[in-house]
Amino acid sequence: MVPLLMTRPLAAAERFVAGLPEAARAGLKVVYAPLMEIQAAQAPVRLEGVKGVIFTSANGVEAASRETAARLPAYCVGERTAQAAAESGWTASCLGRCAGELVAALLSRRPEAPLLHLRGAHARGGIAGRLTDGGIPCREQILYDQVLLPLTSEARALLAAQTDVIVPLFSPRTAHHFADLCGEAAHLHLIALSPAVAEPLKGLNCKTLRVSKSPDAAAVAAAVLDAAAQLSQLEGERRAE
Repeated sequence: MVPLLMTRPLAAAERFVAGLPEAARAGLKVVYAPLMEIQAAQAPVRLEGVKGVIFTSANGVEAASRETAARLPAYCVGERTAQAAAESGWTASCLGRCAGELVAALLSRRPEAPLLHLRGAHARGGIAGRLTDGGIPCREQILYDQVLLPLTSEARALLAAQTDVIVPLFSPRTAHHFADLCGEAAHLHLIALSPAVAEPLKGLNCKTLRVSKSPDAAAVAAAVLDAAAQLSQLEGERRAE
């Protein structure tokens, strides 16, 4: 079986693995080792005068939906985020796969403002500032923190075994943290969600580093399946020799 090390927060990691084809899952040894934990701030959402909200993750949707009963137009990054917002009662639309695409779409649409970006403590893209500079007033509110975690003992043992391991990584911060923790990387097959996620990994002497064809879970899953198929084929060839 091909080891797959999942470093996302546990719920997101389990959802990612569950979305893989059943036949593919049967050939994977999945090790869950979250390197990040979501901690809600338990802060009331300040929607006074706000005409719409921005969500860049399902974590923001969950935190906001818990802290306010109001439901406004919600402009989202990613289909998964938009789906979560719609399921929680927001009038949701997906406006891109990354912060840049969302900003460009909003600047083109010119929705009723002001807007409020409900986000985590660590975020990239400067969405509120870029929109405000573009003539769409937008402020931001932090609703949760993303706390870094150490590798689990199971993950450390897997990495120390020096066998091929597939490791998908979904954020620059997690990638940087993993690079600091993983030690010898010559046996690792790393899959980055985007070029920004790949950047902290370039200093590792890993066996392979590939960037997902698009910055979404479906494309990362396709890359995982491709890597797993290649490793399974190599293992089969070794046994046949």
